[in-house]
Amino acid sequence: MIVSRTPFRVSFFGGGSDYPAWYLKHGGVVLGTTIDKYCYISCRHLPPFFHYKHRIVHSRIDNVTDINDITHPAVRGILEYMGETAGLEIHHNGDLPARSGLGSSSSFTVGLIHVLMALHGKMISKKDLASRAVHVEQDVLKEHVGSQDQILTTHGGFNMIEFRQDGSYDISPVILDREKSVQFQKHLMLFFTGFTRFASDIAKSHIDNLELKTRETRTMMQMAQEAKECLQSENPRFVDFGQLLREYWKYKRDLSDKVSTSEIDQIHDTGIRAGALGGKLLGAGGGGFFLFFVKPEDQPKVREALKDLVHVNFNLESTGSKIVIYEPTDFQ
Repeated sequence: MIVSRTPFRVSFFGGGSDYPAWYLKHGGVVLGTTIDKYCYISCRHLPPFFHYKHRIVHSRIDNVTDINDITHPAVRGILEYMGETAGLEIHHNGDLPARSGLGSSSSFTVGLIHVLMALHGKMISKKDLASRAVHVEQDVLKEHVGSQDQILTTHGGFNMIEFRQDGSYDISPVILDREKSVQFQKHLMLFFTGFTRFASDIAKSHIDNLELKTRETRTMMQMAQEAKECLQSENPRFVDFGQLLREYWKYKRDLSDKVSTSEIDQIHDTGIRAGALGGKLLGAGGGGFFLFFVKPEDQPKVREALKDLVHVNFNLESTGSKIVIYEPTDFQ
C-alpha cells in the first residue's frame, strides 16, 4: 500500500492571472498558501482474485475491467496519461468537501500522479510533479483551470508565484518569523457556504472575459505584491492586508457574473458588519468556502453572526504533497 497526502490551498490575491490565456500574454502573480487539510490517495496493485481489474473508490465505487469504464474523469485521464496497464485499487479521502474553492481537484491530481510514480519506485521532484499536474488538467483533461493550484499544493507553504510569458514560473516563500506567522494565522477565519460548484464552468467565464477585464486583472496582480509587502514590513500591517482583501473581493466579483450570488453577498456583508476587515470567496466562485480576515478580538462576533455556517479551524502548512506510507506489494 502506498499513500500520498496533498494539502488544500487558500489563494489570497492574484487569482485569474494564473490562467495560461492571461499569463502567456501578460505574466501573472499569485499569493497563496497551503493549509493543514488534506487529500489522501492510497494505491496498490490489485490482487488477481476478482472479476474486475480496477477498483476505484471515490464518491462512488467503480469495479471495472477497462480504464475507459472508470467514472471519475481525472482517474481515467491520469491512468491513460501514465500508461497504466496493471490492475490497481485506488481510494480517495479528503478532509474537506470537493468543489469548494480550496483547489481540491488539483490536490487530487497531484496526489494521484505522486502515488503512481511511487508505485513504480520512482521519486519525482516537486517541479516535475507540478508541471505534470498542470499538463494533465489543462491538456489531457481539457479543464478550464489555472496553474496556481497544482504548484501551491505540490510545493506547500506560503508563497508568491510569478508566471512568465514563456510559460515558466518562479515560486518564492513569504518569509515571516514565527511570531508574525502565528499572528497572521490568528486573523484568518474560514466558513463553508454550504454550496458546491464545478469551478471549471465558472473559470470558463473568467477566461472569456480576460481581455475585457485587463485593468481589473492587473490591479489584482498589484494587490498581491502590496499584500506581501504588508506582511513582510518590520511591523506587519495586518489591517492594511485585511482592507486589501476587502477591495480585492470587489474586483473579483466584477470578473464574471458567475463569481457571486445573492446568498454569497449576504455572507460577505454579514461578516463585514460583524467586524471582519475583509473577506473573499475562495476559488473560481459560485460557492465553497469564504475566507474572512478578522482581528482576533472581533472573531467571536463574526462567528456568532455566521453561526448557521460551518466554521473550520485550520493552520498553515509547509510540506506540500508527500508520500506518507510506502509499503509496496506486487501482484503482477
